[in-house]
Amino acid sequence: MRPQTFGEVTIHRVLELEGPFMLPSDVFPNATPQALEPDMHWLLNHSICPNTGKLILPVQSYVVQTPDHTILIDTCVGCGKTSALPDWNDRDDDTWLRNLAAAGFTPQDIDFVFCTHLHADHTGWNTRLLDGRWVPTFPNATYILAKSEVAKAEADQSNVFRENVQPILEAGQAQLVETDFALNDMITLIPTPGHTVGHVCVQIQSGGQTAIMIGDVIHSPIQLAHPDWSMVYDDDMDLAAATRIKLFDGLVDTDTLVLTAHLPTPSAGRLTGHTDRPYDFAYVDKE
Repeated sequence: MRPQTFGEVTIHRVLELEGPFMLPSDVFPNATPQALEPDMHWLLNHSICPNTGKLILPVQSYVVQTPDHTILIDTCVGCGKTSALPDWNDRDDDTWLRNLAAAGFTPQDIDFVFCTHLHADHTGWNTRLLDGRWVPTFPNATYILAKSEVAKAEADQSNVFRENVQPILEAGQAQLVETDFALNDMITLIPTPGHTVGHVCVQIQSGGQTAIMIGDVIHSPIQLAHPDWSMVYDDDMDLAAATRIKLFDGLVDTDTLVLTAHLPTPSAGRLTGHTDRPYDFAYVDKE
């Protein structure tokens, strides 16, 4: 995705990694080969790798430049973090930092970090290891975190909490907010629970136009055809499906630019209707 500008806002995509992830049936319990067969003609190549049969999944962030602030939404996997997924465990690849620099930003430039939720692939670069301690990667930033997300992570004492959240709290850089928090007239949160208890979308408005970063409301284009299919990492699969359908019904056939966490490159576009399935996605910049 090339930088997208509307009104007084410019949005940059910062990619950490992209490639075959897991088999569809390992992510979506309903996604048997028989159930997917009618959709394979449009899923293959862009959404499902033809060589491995696995979902093509990116992990990425977005930097939002406004006249007053530079805002980072989600912080990917990071380096040296603990994960049950081998490709995410103890990474030493600084591609994300290099891509941030290529977009024209340093960690010191970030004023606010918004995390749509507190999973490993959305919080990893919250911190970095310095002299054996996890410290905030963005020294000048306030980290906007949903109270309910922090409470759940702290209660679980998850690796994500210990490595990616607790150091932010200890540094005094966290602002714990409700899931309908508004930073200003341009940047507001929309509660979208289901994937996690305090999952939020980040809405950006300027010049009469709107963009929305929808986090893990959707994980794959498969859910455009089957919005009722939830994934194994959803805390509440029924609620996640209901949230997805409600959000999509409000976005379909509007001019809202939809920024996704995990749809394949270019990852951003507009939600549309389709004659053969409930929804389609008109990607920006797609060849």
